[in-house]
Amino acid sequence: MNQIRYFLAVCAHRNFTHAASASNVSQPSLTAAIKKLEDELGGALFIRDRAGCRLTPLGKLVYPRLNRVQIEAGEAKAEAVRHTRLERVPVSIGIGETIGLNTISAAVERFRGRLPQAEIELIVAAPDDLLNGLREGDFDVVVTADEVSPELYRIDPLYREVYHVVVSKEHPLSRLDAVTLDALAATAMLDRPNCEMRDTLHGTCADRGHVLYAAYRSNRVDWLLGLARQGSGAVILPETAIPMDAGLVSRPIEDIDIARDVVALRHRHQASRPETNALIREFSRGQRPGN
Repeated sequence: MNQIRYFLAVCAHRNFTHAASASNVSQPSLTAAIKKLEDELGGALFIRDRAGCRLTPLGKLVYPRLNRVQIEAGEAKAEAVRHTRLERVPVSIGIGETIGLNTISAAVERFRGRLPQAEIELIVAAPDDLLNGLREGDFDVVVTADEVSPELYRIDPLYREVYHVVVSKEHPLSRLDAVTLDALAATAMLDRPNCEMRDTLHGTCADRGHVLYAAYRSNRVDWLLGLARQGSGAVILPETAIPMDAGLVSRPIEDIDIARDVVALRHRHQASRPETNALIREFSRGQRPGN
């Protein structure tokens, strides 16, 4: 099975080095496994050149069958897990670190209302870990705002959300209807290094002669919200990540349109279960943060 998995990884990436990285193995180990598979099948599977590698006629011949073997193995594993859990339906969802819980949690609750036997696992992780988990079959679906290759992943648009400035209700910015870049540049910022829109915001400010000063930095939204609540500065968050909190207020940014598209991802080489399809339909319902 590892030989088949590595073979399909090389097919997907067209490069032994990239395939090894995506499979979390060393390139020599991957190359040795491919060589062993070639020995067993009786011929070379790839032609390697400066551009990377491509399938030989033999490789093209066996690809559909080996791809099907991996799909069926994944289905067999899912069925076995379902059986050992007394017909419960396990659904594993990978979620990007910056995705707010409001919309996703509401969709998951609607999904379980329609499928009470579903057992939901929610894993928040960094982008590389999410994509690795999706390729390995650890996740049924990943919710993210990161851009990925449509050749490797099925991409279902979920919703678009804008970013707001969040401050304590006593903060001077709370008295504004909208916050200008001038006002942000004069404010101590609570910075999220893992924010998808961070470079866009800082780049726009720089183009207009402003530099945002980060009084604090953290990859944890809850920590930054705690600092904002006590008046330590302003944090910029997407709508779904802003909690209903009496101690906080949010304001739109006046001089720039900062928004992101949140999508659901499935790996094209993994079979998509009916339960996963139903879950994505729930994610897509309403198409608005907060619904």
